[in-house]
Amino acid sequence: MKSPLQSISHQAVDAAIKIGAIALLVYWCFEILRPFIMLVVWAAVIATALYPVAILLSNKLKLSPSKASYLLVLIGVLLMFIPTYLMSGAAIEEMQDLYNAIEQGILKIPPPSLSVKEWPVVGEKSFAFFTKLSRDLEAFVLLYQKPITDLATAVLGIIGGVFVGLLKMTLSLIIAGVFMSNSAACEKVFSRISIRLAGESGKAMTTLTVSTIRSVVQGVLGVAVIQSVLAGIGLYFAGSPMVGLWMLAVLFVAIIQLPPILALIPPIIIAYTGDSSFVATALLVWCLLVSASDAVLKPMLIGRGSDVPMLVILLGAIGGMAMSGIIGLFVGAVVLAVTHNLFMAWLAQSEESTAQEMETKDVETSK
Repeated sequence: MKSPLQSISHQAVDAAIKIGAIALLVYWCFEILRPFIMLVVWAAVIATALYPVAILLSNKLKLSPSKASYLLVLIGVLLMFIPTYLMSGAAIEEMQDLYNAIEQGILKIPPPSLSVKEWPVVGEKSFAFFTKLSRDLEAFVLLYQKPITDLATAVLGIIGGVFVGLLKMTLSLIIAGVFMSNSAACEKVFSRISIRLAGESGKAMTTLTVSTIRSVVQGVLGVAVIQSVLAGIGLYFAGSPMVGLWMLAVLFVAIIQLPPILALIPPIIIAYTGDSSFVATALLVWCLLVSASDAVLKPMLIGRGSDVPMLVILLGAIGGMAMSGIIGLFVGAVVLAVTHNLFMAWLAQSEESTAQEMETKDVETSK
């Protein structure tokens, strides 16, 4: 017969082996699924935000919720890839023409407009710089060959990252369609997990999570995407170079709740160096309208995402982009906003519990 000390030691060893096996299994699963975690999280965010739209489509078109979900996914993919295809086709054609002109030695930079001299502070220097560039482009390229090469490499890297991000978004949209078509099962699993983790508060936490995701997606991300697309349309028709790059810059600036006009200053300046001041002025007016459009768009999209502090959105967007690129730009802002609201709700519950305990003690003391 084992002594009590031996029994306790045996139980401790047995528990340690079980905990180690479970930890190893969890770590193994995490390593296997790590490449897909960000895609699945973003898919869950998309599904949560778009599910009411899928139900609306289902009722309007007399489709099943599953078919309406996949129709919504198809619309989303087309909305992403049609403008990208058109703009990338034009960009590739321009780059090919530029390469051919450089190869044949016929590339010429037009001299700057006299209006460049009227720019405050930097007008004279800018005019002299662009004039020198237009007169002796070859010497300029040879003089600044390394910085130009580095810049071109960085721009190509950004463009490649954008296309990789679009591919990841497409995969996330497809996964989101699967989530929405199985919404009842997904909701049941999430509710069971939240109740298991938070007990009686699990349902309230689930409701808060869903409302936060929808508010941030509608009030912050939705407005940013629309402003980015509108800016891209204006830049495309104005003939601005690197439209995709400026669209990405507008998207980032809008997500962190700054005026998009800050990201559009460089293409506006480039437009004013051209021959047509009318086109440049029209682009300036369009960019100002795009920058001010959030005052109209947020009420239309029920933008309750503004309830989350701007610093939380800023840190989430920057940190998410540093961690996972363009997908992280969206996911980081949403995840940090959800975490902030859940933490604040937890603090409020703790304060309520403390207040109730104090009231109970006061009643017992008075007795």
